[in-house]
Amino acid sequence: MTSRPAAGGGRWVEVDPARVARWVEGFVDRHGPHTTTVQGYGLLLTAADGATAEVYAPPGAPARDDVVGFVASAVAPRRIGLLLARKGAVAVGVAQGADLVVSKVDTRYVQGRTAAGGWSQHRFARRRDNQAKAALGDAADLAVRLLLPEAAKLAALVCGGDRRAVDTVLADRRLAPLVPLRAERLLDVPEPRHAVLVAAVGAARAVRIRLRDPAPDVAE
Repeated sequence: MTSRPAAGGGRWVEVDPARVARWVEGFVDRHGPHTTTVQGYGLLLTAADGATAEVYAPPGAPARDDVVGFVASAVAPRRIGLLLARKGAVAVGVAQGADLVVSKVDTRYVQGRTAAGGWSQHRFARRRDNQAKAALGDAADLAVRLLLPEAAKLAALVCGGDRRAVDTVLADRRLAPLVPLRAERLLDVPEPRHAVLVAAVGAARAVRIRLRDPAPDVAE
């Protein structure tokens, strides 16, 4: 389980689907009995002491209206696509449950920024832009080859890396069938490598929970 502060208050925790039931038991132990309400993202747990937990369904998991059903849906194996892109590197994969069953990583040189000025700077900038465009074109070709044939079987497409790079890849008209499958969340990943792609499977399947502690008592 990982934890980090959430913008706007509270904190995000990420829990393996198989551990969600135990996490909810711990939430009840700490904060008392709770009520459950169905939300667009999943479930909202509101405890007796005012603590709340927004429990987000993982990509591709069908909505459920109680914790038991939510957990059953979250742990069920789903086939998901993965597209990670940054600068000159891309990783594409397909996961069945927790297993990465299809994968390919490709890197292409993209020149770094230069401190030169004048015409030299413009020339290097143009070269860098051309290299980046070529790299993203290759990334789109790779997604067409690996993900497009899987489109009808995928429960979701989970993306990660640089949003602009991912958006550029998915703007390729050939990949239009994948766009409706794209999960809202963008995984924060380093430069795509095979190990990064493997780790992304777990991150894509994790249940995200926004936890807010009870408001402190204010002395009169």
